[in-house]
Amino acid sequence: MTETQQTAGAPEAGAADARGTVPRKRLIPVLCAVAALAYLLDLGSKMLVVAKLEHHEAVQVAGTLLQLRVLRNRGAAFGFGEAMTIVFTVIAAVVITVMVRLARKLYSVPWALALGLLLGGALGNLTDRLFRTPGGFQGGVVDFIAPAHFAVLNLADVSICCGGSVVVLLAFRGLDPDGTVHRSTGRSVPARSQR
Repeated sequence: MTETQQTAGAPEAGAADARGTVPRKRLIPVLCAVAALAYLLDLGSKMLVVAKLEHHEAVQVAGTLLQLRVLRNRGAAFGFGEAMTIVFTVIAAVVITVMVRLARKLYSVPWALALGLLLGGALGNLTDRLFRTPGGFQGGVVDFIAPAHFAVLNLADVSICCGGSVVVLLAFRGLDPDGTVHRSTGRSVPARSQR
């Protein structure tokens, strides 16, 4: 069998199927790459600040407007709910599971980026809760970015906030994770950029 005969029956990348639609690729690799990058940046930054800044005076980045100081947070934002560390750990694990399940029908690049940021951030803070002292679902999350008159954050928090904001924007615009766009007529149509 010649090379031409071997490839004749195989559909070309981006070729239309029998119904005339172009098959789309799921964007799980994009989600995983963004999540891995967000996770590694968070993990690396936490290791660095714990080694260099913990038990030291705050470092002023922009005077009192922005400082770097290490805080072990066992609660949520603003230190809320420190007695509920296990609950926050379980919630983070559930969120991660939901995002992994949602990835099976992911065909939208913006959704892949947003969910990747959410997943990477959730994994970063979950890692702290599982493995930092005292461990066992009760570890304190390492926060170190301290804007004036606001909560002390870390890169995982920033990643979660950015990803969540993009998700809200996508939902407001009617773009679903599978790449369809909801118009005012109530019908779903494929997004042009996803064809």
